[in-house]
Amino acid sequence: MEKKHVHVVAAIIYKEESQEPGGTPGKRIFATQRGYGPLAGGWEFPGGKVEPGETLEDALVREIREELDTQITVERYFDRVEYEYDTFYLEMDCFLCTVAAGDLVLKEHADSAWLTAETLDSVDWLPADISLIGKIRQSMF
Repeated sequence: MEKKHVHVVAAIIYKEESQEPGGTPGKRIFATQRGYGPLAGGWEFPGGKVEPGETLEDALVREIREELDTQITVERYFDRVEYEYDTFYLEMDCFLCTVAAGDLVLKEHADSAWLTAETLDSVDWLPADISLIGKIRQSMF
């Protein structure tokens, strides 16, 4: 039996932030914890499925608006992840993004965190997302 093929987009949302009062600015990456489905509890970069007729960027803007009640600016393409889960095959196009407006309200996720290069390993990433962590840490844009 052939596995279902799923194409999604993901937002690597980042911001510049001082890590401590008076400290040097550093980048922080936004991560979310899935709140439902067979992958519930795992951490991921937010996003979702691409609908027919949508560009990747339009799909990502729509998904973040729906899931996090936030308007993002898609800065640039970052990477593509292909991963074979037990029940489906995933293609995930990932983009670097910033918050344009809104407060990142969790509507579908159980939790969220702003992570630094040093704390990227502090959450239990889903297998497809964990493949991005090394690249993110190395570049931190």
